[in-house]
Amino acid sequence: MKGTVGELGEFGLIRELTSRLTSTPAVRIGPGDDAAVVTAPDRRVVASTDILLEGRHFRRDWSTAYDVGRKAAAQNLADIAAMGAVPTAILLGLVVPAELPATWATELMDGLRDECQVAGAAVVGGDVVRGDTITVAITALGDLRNQEPVTRAGAQPGDVVAVTGWLGWSAAGHAVLTRGFRSPRAFVEAHRRPEPPYHAGPAAAGLGATAMTDVSDGLVADLGHIAEASKVRIDLRSAGIDIPSQMSDIGTAVGVDPMQWVLNGGEDHAIVATFPPDVKLPARWKVIGEVLHPSALPQVTVDGAPWVKAGWDHFGDNGDADAHL
Repeated sequence: MKGTVGELGEFGLIRELTSRLTSTPAVRIGPGDDAAVVTAPDRRVVASTDILLEGRHFRRDWSTAYDVGRKAAAQNLADIAAMGAVPTAILLGLVVPAELPATWATELMDGLRDECQVAGAAVVGGDVVRGDTITVAITALGDLRNQEPVTRAGAQPGDVVAVTGWLGWSAAGHAVLTRGFRSPRAFVEAHRRPEPPYHAGPAAAGLGATAMTDVSDGLVADLGHIAEASKVRIDLRSAGIDIPSQMSDIGTAVGVDPMQWVLNGGEDHAIVATFPPDVKLPARWKVIGEVLHPSALPQVTVDGAPWVKAGWDHFGDNGDADAHL
């Protein structure tokens, strides 16, 4: 496609974007009307929203528009899965400069569509606006399918802490990119396009998970939300956390202890949950710690000691993460 977003115009851009979309049985009315209609058999709708801003959450010299689309959908759909729900739909709010090549916008939509297909969801509508900075705002919806939502507030002393998905891969990839390299490719791609284990959230709910979240701000930071909401202490065992040899090699090359990436790095969107100790977990879940009575304030410790370095803080000096109200 030749030309810019401005040359296409608002309605031309909308036609190009919506023409690339697919649907699912949950979508009764998709793009093209005043609002979409998505079935909610459970009669409860799980909803979450995130914003990606160019220069803070992605860079066009590091990531293609397709990458940004996959990432934007993934981080929102992971929040739905982390509540124990099945993703059903996303809505897109897109702010773009008029001089942006139209192909960038259409490739973004391709990425959104393809990541939705991985999760079993669909893009059902949205809005486009002219602005100075590319901004991608996503609202994700999900269905609990007669399960109770798994919140951050249910962890109990005696529970085990288990995780499924990648830890530290996105942070390692970010470290590689900031130094001007593009390999090892697996870690760079993990930063550009996270791969949340969407199925694991509803499955964990079925197994009796007592609390759950996805790892968007860092393992310690996100488990800290569970510790605070549940009024417990969570102790992680570093020996139970696997660090791939390639990640260790990257750490050696850039002078960083890879455990920092594993414990502090966000945007992998692994699923971490607490379970009663008698639950038999599938092989994909790795037990990495336990829930204890709080010794003072609720907190996360590593091998019994406080972990000094925090994860991402959106309004802090390292602010690249997402935070939810």
